[in-house]
Parts: sequence; C-alpha cells; structure tokens
Amino acid sequence: MYNILIGGAAGQGIDTTVAMLEKFLKKSGYFVYTVRDFMSRVRGGHNFSLVRFGNEKINSHSNVLDGIIALNEETILLHKDSLKENGFILCDTSIKTDDDRAIILDMNNMAKELGNPRVSGTISVGVILKLIGENLDNAKEVMEASLKEQYVNINLEAIELGYKSVDRKFEKLEGDQGKYKDYMIINGNEALGLGAIAGGLKFYSAYPMSPSTSILEYLASKSNEAGIVVEQAEDEIAAANMAIGASFAGAKAMTGTSGGGFALKVESIGLAGMAEIPVVYVNVQRPGPATGLPTRTEQSDLKFIISASQGEFPRMVIAIRDQEDGFYQAARALNLAEKYQIPVIILSDQYIADSSSTVKPFDISNIRIEEPADESDIEGEYLRYRYTEDGISKRLIPGKTKHLVAADSDEHNERGWITESATTRVKMVDKRMKKLEKLKEELQEPIFVGSEDYETLLIGWGSTYGPIKEAIETLNKGNEKYAALIFGDIYPLPIKRLEEKAKTAKHIINIEQNATGQLAGLIRETTGITCTSSILKYDGRQISGEEIVDEIRKGGRG
Repeated sequence: MYNILIGGAAGQGIDTTVAMLEKFLKKSGYFVYTVRDFMSRVRGGHNFSLVRFGNEKINSHSNVLDGIIALNEETILLHKDSLKENGFILCDTSIKTDDDRAIILDMNNMAKELGNPRVSGTISVGVILKLIGENLDNAKEVMEASLKEQYVNINLEAIELGYKSVDRKFEKLEGDQGKYKDYMIINGNEALGLGAIAGGLKFYSAYPMSPSTSILEYLASKSNEAGIVVEQAEDEIAAANMAIGASFAGAKAMTGTSGGGFALKVESIGLAGMAEIPVVYVNVQRPGPATGLPTRTEQSDLKFIISASQGEFPRMVIAIRDQEDGFYQAARALNLAEKYQIPVIILSDQYIADSSSTVKPFDISNIRIEEPADESDIEGEYLRYRYTEDGISKRLIPGKTKHLVAADSDEHNERGWITESATTRVKMVDKRMKKLEKLKEELQEPIFVGSEDYETLLIGWGSTYGPIKEAIETLNKGNEKYAALIFGDIYPLPIKRLEEKAKTAKHIINIEQNATGQLAGLIRETTGITCTSSILKYDGRQISGEEIVDEIRKGGRG
C-alpha cells in the first residue's frame, strides 16, 4: 500500500486536492483511508492529510510516508524525516528545497496558463496517478461527478498536464485491484448521521461545536430527503431539552456535541433518566478541559460520561470503533434508547469524526426499529411508570391516546404524580435500575483479534481499534504471542470475554488516548482485573500501529 501526505497552510486547497485524489483512487478500486490533521484557524498554520490506499482493507493511518505533496516549505521541513528513502516530494518551483527526492514542477504557472490558478491541486493529482502507475481512464467520469459543468474541461486539462509531466516511479500495487470499486468513502460523522437516519431518527438538535459540527451539517443536508427535523439551537442546554421534548412527543431524537457542550447537557441527562424518556446523546471527544484543543483527538471523557448527572439511574455508553461501526451503532443506540426508555450516549472522537474510509455498502436488513406502545397494548388503567418485572413500562405518546401521559423530573409514583413517599422512592429507584440487568443481555462483547496462543493481551476501546489491530498483525509476524480485546460497549461493561481471555494472559496492556487509563480503571473496578502496564497517548494526535509496536518492543515484550 502507499501513503501520501498533502500539507500546507489553511486556505491553500488541501481538502479539495484530497477529495479529488480520494475519488480517483476509489474509482480505481483501491481501499482508501484518509486522516485529517488541522489547526483551529481559518487561514495559515500547518494542516495536512494522510491518504493511505491499497488493494487490501486498511484499519488505520500510518506515519511512514511514500510521498509528500508540499504546498509550502514548512510541510517539507516538518515531514521529510517520515519519508521513505525511495519516496518523493512534489512541490512547486516557488518552494525551496535541496532534498534529492523532490520532484519540482512549475505547477502554479501551469495552472495560470490554463486560465485558473486554482487547478494546481488537480495538476498534482495527475502527477500522483502517474507516479503510482494508474491511468486516466476514469478522469472524465470523476470530474463530471465532482465538479460543476463549467469546471470539468479545465480540470481535465490540468490532470492530463500533471500526468504527462513526470515518469512512473512506483510499481503498480499488487493484488485484486477493483474489489472496492462499488464501496463508498465516508467519514465518521457522516456515517453516524446516516446510521441514525437508518435507525429511525426524526429529530436532531445541536449547537455547533468542533468536532461534532459536521453531524449537524450532514443531517441538515439530508433533512428533506429523510423526513427529519434538524434544529440548530441557541446553546447546548436548549439543544438537549429540545431532543427530550421531541422524544416525549414521539420522535426518535438525538443531540450531539463535544466535551464542553456535553457538560452543559448533563442536567438534561438526569431529566431523561428520571422521566424515562429515550434520547441519544453524541459526544465527539476532543482534548479538554475547558476549550482544550478544538480540532484534536482524545479519549478523556469516559469517566465523565459514565457518571454524568447526579443520582443513580440506568444509561448506556457505546464507543464507536470506526466509520462503519458508527453507522450501525447509531441505529442501535436509537432503538436501545427506545426499548429501555433510557439515555444512550455515543462516544466518538475527532479522529473517527474527520477521518474517511472505504466502507462496504451498509446493510439495513437487520436494523430493528423499536416503537412506543399504542392504545391496543393497554389493558385497564394506564400507569406510565407501572412497576414491571424488567423495569420497562409501556410508553404512550401524548396526543395519540385517550390516556393521560405524565412525566416529571421530581420523584413520582406509577401515574407520574410527584411523591415524597419513602416507600415509593425505593420502589421507583429499583424499577429504573432493573433495566440494567435486562440491558446486559444485549451487550456486545469486545472484539478479539490476534493469536489464540497469546501471552500478551492488549486492551483498547473505540478509535484505538484500527491502530491496535494493525499493531497485532505486525507483532505476530513470526511470533504468534499477541492478541487484543477492543471494547465498543463501555457501560454497562461486558465482562464475559474479558474474564475468559485475561485468565491465560501473562501481560495485559491497556492502550488509551488519555493520561490516566480510564478504561483500565473501569475494568479494575468492575472485575478486579488489573492491567500490568499501559500505553497512553494524550498529545491530541491519534496513536498509530507503529507507535504501539515501538512502545511494546521498548518495554521488552516484543
């Protein structure tokens, strides 16, 4: 596989170049995995994207480069040490470099001669395609699908000009090229939004906050087609309470934000828990506290999310592992929230949110849409909070029934009327908490990867899935002693597979994107199992498979 970095300052057209390259690679049948690293500013600074592609499934990014497209000198200075000896640096003549791997072309003047200086990025895409041994058979189709009609011809000229400007450098990738041709490329936030639509979403409310904002933008763009209401609220508190109101009125509802916004939504989670109103909360994590690093990634909100809001009540926390998982977990979250009448919190992070990947067309045949009760389900007197064996009472929708549907944030009796009875209080807490026992039957065990003859067991969750999986593949080459468990369901914590696999492990290493090993702490609290060591990264950048391998080998376990 190949790994190309496109870097420059914000506003230099990095995203446009990346999007075009992705489309060409996808049309050629490659698996594509793109990671975006950008600063919290509109212009200037240093941004880059890593476009990794090949004929086999790619689980993660890599920091080892085959090529660099440098839109400024800073990109070369910052990344040349990660470039392979036989790699290349593509840059314009206006950029000064004495690196003998540089391919220096007068792309800016080429673009001006074509009549539009903005097509220099398209010229660079043509160069890349030539260097990796691809042809331009799909050029017209890709351009017509991507650009407005008036820009198609000039971009075709630009890509052909770039293609003719260099000689082929690399061998064409071996393997079954073309098997991913009919797949799609989607980023994490888009996949999550699309999954929510598939799961029956009818209302989404949010206040823009990086890196969750593109969920709001994506759902707004699909709102008419999907028949959903999308509301940009005045703040996160309003967004959360709108979602609760929409759900009370019968719409499957979701609200999204990042850590700081989630802090403002905490009181509403308690309301949803007490009133037993199903709502899905999405927290796309970024480094905190306070403003933190708005465009970077971290996994530091886990303990906060599990205990958010005062009091004790059932909730579920699901961490998505990658783009494909985000689709299915969003649909699952909406319907688990409906079934158990609880808040369900989806944990994502900036790495998943802004990274895009080739994914198999989604299969919606197994998505089961849970619905509230209707009039025919009620026998005798309707009690909104009737005591039941599993704690789940029938939920009617006000306005769609002759029965009175009451809800309150105060403690209440079976009818929903406020009470201060000590006996009723105990019975109601027990009723709500019973749902957790029933919910445990639906938990998904962590994914196991690696050798069955392992000595070292890696533990991770959420977005560490791809890097850990890649690290395991590397570590097990000629030494089948490594395996991993990567959690998606976090709370309640599924422990059956963990307890089984931990018994035979000589070493247990937790790998997390936080400073304190929050999942390791939860595992120890829940099961008594203690990780023997940790690999923790919290600089705002996603850990890679290579970094995991290096850390393990440095620790004498390689």
